[in-house]
Amino acid sequence: MSLKTRRRGTELEDAILEAGWDVLVERGYHGFTYEAVAERAGTSRPVLYRRWPQREDLLLATVAKSWATQPIEIPDTGDLREDMLGFLRAADAGRSRTMMLVGVQLMEYFRETGTSFDELRAHLRPLGRRNGCEVIVERAVRRGELPDVPYPARVVVLPFDLLRHDLLMTMRAVPDDKLVEIVDVIWFPLLRATAEGYAIKPL
Repeated sequence: MSLKTRRRGTELEDAILEAGWDVLVERGYHGFTYEAVAERAGTSRPVLYRRWPQREDLLLATVAKSWATQPIEIPDTGDLREDMLGFLRAADAGRSRTMMLVGVQLMEYFRETGTSFDELRAHLRPLGRRNGCEVIVERAVRRGELPDVPYPARVVVLPFDLLRHDLLMTMRAVPDDKLVEIVDVIWFPLLRATAEGYAIKPL
């Protein structure tokens, strides 16, 4: 590679992480090595070592790069049901492949490091960014669509948790009727029960 075409800085880093993602998809966690990534990226192992001293560092950077290129839009239609369905549909379409790959290809990584999917998710989420379900519920409260009462965090984020569960269990995108079921049959009754529980005054 000539000096004129030599990649540096962000350009080189992006090329390495994109190559890393290709290697992870094709070869899995055990095949994700410095040698394989360097060869795919057309660079040398020392270049990778300088940026990511441990293989775990390179792996997390690779997954984070892919995650960041697939942001999930949080709808703001003015209607709680439409906002949540839109959010789940966007997540199902945009993140299903990554979530399924992470769930399968990184199981050995979780075992070796003693970490979990929840810890990886916390690492991938940008600092200060909240779950989209939390944003949607807060907007509904401000509009007066939901009572202004404390909603348990587990209830608020349940739609996304159920979507992730179905993705990992079936290894395919979740059908739209299942997304509607999550919102209408499971989530809404829990929200109503929470609100009614706070509305009932003790004797």
